[in-house]
Amino acid sequence: MLGCMLTTSLPAQQATMKIDILRQVGEIDRNIYGVFMEPIRNSMDGLLYNPEHPLANEHGFRSDYIEAARELKLTNMRWPGGNYTASYNWQDGIGPREDRPVRRELAWNVLDRNHVGTDEWLQLASDMGVENSICINGGTGTLDDARYWIEYVNSPVGSYYADLRAKYGHEEPYHVKYWHLGNEVDGEPWQVAYKSVEDYVKFAKEAAKIMLYVNRGCRTCTQPVFIAMGSSWVVHGGVPGEWETWNWHVLDEMVDEPNVEYIAIHRYWGGFNQGPEVYLGDWAEHFDDYITTTKNQIQIAKEKNHVREKPFYIAFTEWSPRGGGTHMGTLASALHLNLFLRHADAVKRSNYTMFTSMLAHNREGQSYKTPFFYMYKLFSTNCHGKSLDVYLDCETFDGKEYKNIPYLDVSSAYDENEKTLVINVVNRNMEEAITTQIISDTGNFKGNATVSEINSKDVTARYNYDEKDQYLPVTSTFRTRGDTFTYTFPPHSFTQIRVAMDVPY
Repeated sequence: MLGCMLTTSLPAQQATMKIDILRQVGEIDRNIYGVFMEPIRNSMDGLLYNPEHPLANEHGFRSDYIEAARELKLTNMRWPGGNYTASYNWQDGIGPREDRPVRRELAWNVLDRNHVGTDEWLQLASDMGVENSICINGGTGTLDDARYWIEYVNSPVGSYYADLRAKYGHEEPYHVKYWHLGNEVDGEPWQVAYKSVEDYVKFAKEAAKIMLYVNRGCRTCTQPVFIAMGSSWVVHGGVPGEWETWNWHVLDEMVDEPNVEYIAIHRYWGGFNQGPEVYLGDWAEHFDDYITTTKNQIQIAKEKNHVREKPFYIAFTEWSPRGGGTHMGTLASALHLNLFLRHADAVKRSNYTMFTSMLAHNREGQSYKTPFFYMYKLFSTNCHGKSLDVYLDCETFDGKEYKNIPYLDVSSAYDENEKTLVINVVNRNMEEAITTQIISDTGNFKGNATVSEINSKDVTARYNYDEKDQYLPVTSTFRTRGDTFTYTFPPHSFTQIRVAMDVPY
């Protein structure tokens, strides 16, 4: 338990929250509601792709996962990896399946049949209703590999690889816009064919150049936008990496490169066996520092390289909390999304690891929706428009590394067209409810507010199939009037409040 928490027999804590729809952080990019998918062992070939499964669609993909993607209104999928890409040859995965080679896959130590290749990935994205975000091989891959891949995907017929695409059943280009320049290439302890930052920058700049050149004279072609790879080595096996140095070098060298508009960062949240003060406290503060540092480095690099007006943002292309499949994991995931909203001016893309983890499944392979799914849906379907800078005054606790962490973690979104305000709150107090006065500094609350709450009596218990019908959020409404209302956030809860605004313009 958090060391400074009160007992349940004492009165609820008090807090004040002030929200001003004119105090805006930035536009919420819906590309933060993306997923990452990698063929880790049988997660693709066997689970998501299984033509023999009774729920398989006409393309061999599980329809329950396809329907989940559409229900969540996911926006993009990063594929095919991941560490998988470091030794992946995209040409192994095109053409008739029976002619594709079986390869020893180095990242996950399995045999890869290559039954899901470029055309199948693109079909999957189409079925899901999401945009593609392709990661090239930044390990063993060559510049020609990258050049020919974008020709296969995006060029009109008339050249070798575009004609090959047409031969294999897709005459029209796929028009993929976003391309990742490698994955976790700084990960010497775990990555095959890792690179030093100097070698990576040289490769990435030339890869972006040659890929841009492929269709630069084509007016009907989709021109690529590139995502440079930042460091993923914050700490590995207890050994700290020099992630700030790596990111700075990549930014300083590539921020002014044509069509390079993002730096990708990865980080995985620690396990809840560390205790809630660390799991829900220290880790959230660390992630905030991680994003803030990268955001500041981008601004400095733009100033230094005289491109201060160039769009350049953070793409958080791999994230998920260890300890998923529990209520604590769901709260940690909500903290991630709150962070992305609070940094909406800088974080413009994110990809949850992995797509198949959006649903849980039992030992018989039956999928089901957990509270995590419903929490994510509350964000992805309701939080759009402008992110707001919320003032918060509440009691705090100490983590192991960070001090004075607010018990309440808050984000807010305002839709200017619908004049609707959304407030997302995680109460990190494991014992005490927090009664909060919520004040609007501009405009009045209007009509009924809708509340969706996700909670659990046992915060560390694993979700299970037999209880799936109990996992829907608890919903309620209450009447609002004027510029103030009070709401009590239960302990260890995630709550979303949606309310219309009566604004003076």
